[in-house]
Amino acid sequence: MDQSRVFRPMRPCGRWLVLSLLTLTSACTLGPDFSRPAAPAQEGYIRDPISATVAAQGQAQRFLPGAEVAPDWWRLFQSASLDAVVHQAIANNMTLRAAEASLRQSQDTLMAGYGVFYPHLDVHAGADRERSAPIQQGLGTKGSIFNVVTLSGTISYTLDIFGGERRTVEGLQAQVDHQTWLTQAAYLTLTANVVNAAIARAAYAAQIQATEQLIELQKQQLQTTQVQVRSGTTPYSAILSLQSLIASNEALLPALRQKVSQAEHLLATLEGVVPSEVKLPDIQLSGLSLPKDLPVSLPSVLVRQRPDILSAEAQLHQASAAIGVATAAMFPSFSLTGTYGTAGSSPGSLFAGAGRFWSVGPSIDIPLFQGGSLWFGRKAAIDAYQQAAASYREVVLESFAQVADTLKALEFDAQALQKQAEAQAASAEALRLLQANYRSGLVTYLDLLAADVQLHQVNIAYLQALAQRHQDTVGLFVALGGAGGTESTPPAAGPAHEALRHSAHRFQTPGQ
Repeated sequence: MDQSRVFRPMRPCGRWLVLSLLTLTSACTLGPDFSRPAAPAQEGYIRDPISATVAAQGQAQRFLPGAEVAPDWWRLFQSASLDAVVHQAIANNMTLRAAEASLRQSQDTLMAGYGVFYPHLDVHAGADRERSAPIQQGLGTKGSIFNVVTLSGTISYTLDIFGGERRTVEGLQAQVDHQTWLTQAAYLTLTANVVNAAIARAAYAAQIQATEQLIELQKQQLQTTQVQVRSGTTPYSAILSLQSLIASNEALLPALRQKVSQAEHLLATLEGVVPSEVKLPDIQLSGLSLPKDLPVSLPSVLVRQRPDILSAEAQLHQASAAIGVATAAMFPSFSLTGTYGTAGSSPGSLFAGAGRFWSVGPSIDIPLFQGGSLWFGRKAAIDAYQQAAASYREVVLESFAQVADTLKALEFDAQALQKQAEAQAASAEALRLLQANYRSGLVTYLDLLAADVQLHQVNIAYLQALAQRHQDTVGLFVALGGAGGTESTPPAAGPAHEALRHSAHRFQTPGQ
C-alpha cells in the first residue's frame, strides 16, 4: 500500500487551526444594520409657495426650487471687500481650527480602532535573580540561588465571531461622520456670521451718518424757531420741543457707535486677531448687491445637504452600532494566542536548545452571569437609539421650519422695503415741491426744514429695512446648509443644529 495515502490523525495544532478557520468563515455580525432615514416626500416648505418676492426698489428676488447653492454664496453680494473679509476669517478662525483638529482626532481614533482586525505581536525580555524554596514542594532540601534570563514573543488574534469589534469600528466611523458635519457646520456658521456682521457694521455706519444729518437739520430748524420766538410769532414751547427731539436723536448716536464697535470686535474675533489689530475694509451698505436668484433646495435634498441633519444622522448611526456592540457582549469571545521563547541562566545560554519553550491555542470567555448588566446595557443602547431617532426627526422638522421662516421673511422684507421706498419717494417729492414753493415765497424756511427732516427720518427707516433684507438673504443660505455639506463632497473645513439656528450677528435698531 502507498504509505503516502494512509490517513493519519491530525496533530492537535492542526485541528485547532482548521477549527479556527471554520469559525472565522461562519462569523456573523449581531445587532441591526443601519438604514438611513427615508428622505421626505414633500416638495416644498410653505403651504402657498411663491416664485418671487414683490419688487422693492425695482428689484425682486426669484426663488429657484431645486437649484444648487453656490459654494461661495457670499460672492453673490458682489463685494470684493466682503470676499476678502470672509477669506481672512476662513484662514484664521480659531473655532474652525478647533473643529478641524477634532475631526482629525476622530479620524485617528478610527484608524486606531482598525488595529483590532490585525494580529498583535509583543516581545518580552526579562532577567531575574531568584532563590528557590523546596519546602513549597514538600522537600526538605536547602534552597538555591540562581539566575533566569528569558526572551519570548507572543502573537495574539481576537476572533470577532459575533461582530462586536466590527460594530465598534462602525461606531467610530459614524463618529468621524458626525465630526465631519460638525466641522462643516462650523464653516457655514463662520461665513454667515462674517457676512452678517459686515452687513450690520455697514448698516449701523449708514444709520449714524443719516442720524447726524438729521440732527444738523433739526439744529437749523431750532435756530429758525428761536428767531421766530424772539419776534413773537412762535411760542417758546416750540423751542423746547425741538431741543427735546434733538437730544433724543443725539442719544441714539452712542448706542449706534457701540454697535459698530461690537460688529468690528466680532469680526476681529472671527478673523483670529485681537480688536486692536483688526484691519477692516470700508464696506458700504449701498455697495452690496442683493442676490436676485435664490436657490431653494428640495426637502429631499436638504436632508442630504444640511450639516446639522447629517450630523444627527451620524449620531443615529453611532447609536445603531452601539446596539450591536452591546448585543455581541452577551455572547462568548474567542482569541488565538501563540508564544515562543527561550530561557537560560545567562544571556549566552538563551539560544541553547534545552531552554526553548512554546505554546499555542485558543481561548474562550463566556459571560454566564453578570447581574443583568449586559442585558440592561443592551436595553440602554436601544433606548439611546430611540432617543437619537427622535432627535433626528426634531432636527429635520426645525430645519424645515427655518427654511420656511426665511422664505416668508424675504417676502415680508420685500413688502416692507417697497413701502419704505414709496414713503421715501413721497417725502422726496414733498421736499421738491416745498423747495419750489419756498422760492416763490409761498412757504417758510421752517416748513422746508421740516420736510427735509421728514425725508431723513424715512431714509433711516429705509436703511433698516434694506439691511434686514440682506441679512434674511444670508439666513436663507444658512437654512439651506450652504453648498459644502453635500454628501459626495467633503467639507472644506456647540452642536451643529444650535450653531445654525444662532449663527447670525443680526442688525438691530438701537434699543432692541
